[in-house]
Amino acid sequence: MAGHSKWANIKHRKAAQDAKRGKIFSKLIRELTVASRQGGGEVADNPRLRAAIDKALANNMTKDTIQRAIERGAGNTDGDEMEETVYEGYGPEGVAVMVECMTDNRNRTVSEVRHAFNKNGGNLGTSGSVAFMFHKQGRLTLPVGISEEAAMEATLAAEPEDIVTQDDDTLEIVTSVEGFGAVKDALIEAGIEPTASDVGSYPDNYSPIDDVDTARKVLKLFDMLEDLDDVQNVYSNADFSDAVMAELE
Repeated sequence: MAGHSKWANIKHRKAAQDAKRGKIFSKLIRELTVASRQGGGEVADNPRLRAAIDKALANNMTKDTIQRAIERGAGNTDGDEMEETVYEGYGPEGVAVMVECMTDNRNRTVSEVRHAFNKNGGNLGTSGSVAFMFHKQGRLTLPVGISEEAAMEATLAAEPEDIVTQDDDTLEIVTSVEGFGAVKDALIEAGIEPTASDVGSYPDNYSPIDDVDTARKVLKLFDMLEDLDDVQNVYSNADFSDAVMAELE
């Protein structure tokens, strides 16, 4: 598996934009509510909820707000029934895009997602058209200077799937969705605090983007999709080169 430090760069950029839009809390609360509704409110028995709580805490959500969202979901006191949907398509230059949504109106959501693809040089595909390229995983980026031996020693009992050296020589630990919490706990217990961690859909292979204009078009599509109220996450196999990242910054 090749290392891709761009994942962290794009994630950080996305988090900053979400916070700027003021939408991050509403999306996090929705994820907490649905995760607890589907898997129960016990963190130890619900890996998805654990990941949602970690993300909420990383975005400075208070524990009281998190607990209220969990209780609402576990008690199913929320009046609306949110439905999870995933849309697949291709962006500029054929980059694969997965769009995870939560909605109470499928027709509205698919219309808005299709509009975003069409307006930005892409097209919405059929179910399964790009999903086969992605897998659900947990990923944890370790601080600079942590050796592979130290990472292996800390996490061996928690059984991570892989430890990958990134392009910038930092390490990224890959886990199953179910194993994410155990691996993160093992790292923290060993005194290693991940600089970034998330559970999401990641591509098996990446599509290199070396042209700045193409990169801008791809990112414009991401921005438009992420700005939709019903969209929770956007994943892609786009891999922006260091030169492109530097110019975009």
